[in-house]
Amino acid sequence: MTYTTHFQLPFLHYFLVILFTAATATFLQLPPVEAADGGGEWQLLQKSIGIVAMHMQLLHNDHVVIFDRTNFGLSNLSLPNARCRRNPREMVVKNDCTAHSVEYDVAANSYRALFVETDTWCSSGAVTPDGTLVQTGGFNDGERAVRTFTPCPNCDWRENENGLLVRRWYATNHILPDGRLIIIGGTSQFNYEFYPKKDAMDSNTYTLPFLQQTNDPLVENNLYPFVFLNVDGNLFIFANNRAILFNYQKSTIERTYPTIPGGEPRSYPSTGSAVLLPLRNLSKPNLEAEVLVCGGAPRGSFEKAKTGNFIPALNTCGRITITDSNPKWEMETMPSGRVMNDMVILPNGNVLLINGAALGTAGWEFGREPVLNPFLYKTYGRAGSRFEVQNPSNIPRVYHSTAILLRDGRVLVAGSNPHGGYSFNNVTFPTELRLEAFSPSYLDPSFEDVRPKIIAPALQVKYGQKLTLRFGVTAALVRNSVAVTMVAPPFNTHSFSMNQRLLVLEPSDVRDVGKLSYEVDVTMPGSAVLAPPGFYLLFVVHQEVPSHGIWVQIL
Repeated sequence: MTYTTHFQLPFLHYFLVILFTAATATFLQLPPVEAADGGGEWQLLQKSIGIVAMHMQLLHNDHVVIFDRTNFGLSNLSLPNARCRRNPREMVVKNDCTAHSVEYDVAANSYRALFVETDTWCSSGAVTPDGTLVQTGGFNDGERAVRTFTPCPNCDWRENENGLLVRRWYATNHILPDGRLIIIGGTSQFNYEFYPKKDAMDSNTYTLPFLQQTNDPLVENNLYPFVFLNVDGNLFIFANNRAILFNYQKSTIERTYPTIPGGEPRSYPSTGSAVLLPLRNLSKPNLEAEVLVCGGAPRGSFEKAKTGNFIPALNTCGRITITDSNPKWEMETMPSGRVMNDMVILPNGNVLLINGAALGTAGWEFGREPVLNPFLYKTYGRAGSRFEVQNPSNIPRVYHSTAILLRDGRVLVAGSNPHGGYSFNNVTFPTELRLEAFSPSYLDPSFEDVRPKIIAPALQVKYGQKLTLRFGVTAALVRNSVAVTMVAPPFNTHSFSMNQRLLVLEPSDVRDVGKLSYEVDVTMPGSAVLAPPGFYLLFVVHQEVPSHGIWVQIL
């Protein structure tokens, strides 16, 4: 496996050469290469990375920034060079010589300790157009902090303890078309703010009454709201059991969506998950956008779990076309109930539901019966038959677990700590420091002959730009089952992947250039509303089998 370790930008042209199979606009609507239930394989990558992976973000150097909180005591990883964190405001250990963050190198399968000063507990993040991870909020001394991490050799966290206007704990971040971040909500914060500010003198937060309207005073089911940038430039915001389309520039609600059927809460701590499904037909005037919300815990689960009564998690998903003039939820039933589940959108447009439990809810010691089998959701399948159960892990991943897509198509899985500190003995679910990867069935060697092969450097592209792509594949070409997809790697924590987005690029004119090689023209998204500026993974998919991705930066 080969990885691009340094991002190189061509300055004179944007010609991309890629080896893969052909592409047409009917992508993802034909039957895939056959794969039976029970697909996928698990691989243990590290027996311990020393910390719990409460938060994860893949960066464009194929390194993953992973971090936990700081206020649980000592971790199992020492800081290098006898460095220590001496913080008189810390609530547990004021002189701490252990790490609470690591940088994981995917290609080398290695990690190094990072130094984080302020408490990152239940914080949020996003990657800016230049590839910098901006990480916001947390607890105690970290509640107003803005931390940045630049992907470069031996870089470390930089922190501004007063980067936010108000405390943000359990907030959600989203990248905007102008490259700024919007930071929404948090505990007792019914408002939002921007980072960076357009004006250095701007000291405003902006009220969002919807967050207060969806707030359950006992449970606060409006935390970590599900937020997606719609194709009209407004934000779809889901909290508790309701959703709105919000114009953040005018602070106005453009639309109120129906309550999800059943009325049960889906956001933290009921903790289902959500994804914006693939955006297709990008040049059409009536572009559609769909959101899928799955799992969670019924109302009252949090309070009942405090008494040792762990009730079954929700086994339903709601799917809604948020661009419809009269949108309605379409409900589907999962193979089993699931709470604290992560939803990872795969390069072929399907969604992997992974991690979580069948009983209880999010919170210390409040989950039971881990769901070890991922579910594959076939986005373009027939309603009622979209789910496929995958092979199980043997590691329970409950509260504070994470999952993200890697460039080679695997899903990196880590974390799980339902305790106030690190606990390894005499507990139902020991604190989990192991790192593993799930390989979906499309990575099975039997599909190698239909897998596109990409040969290309990372590159920089412009909105609306046409690219000529060269590609090849070992098997016979199936012209109407190939396309190019573009995936924005998200910031993952607490069962929600912030900024997760997949776009299907529009191919045309497949040309045979000999030796099982072809050329095709594709067009990049036409605006930053469709694809906010920044780094994306570009994949070529043939018969639902993706290539390894390459990095592209759209500006």
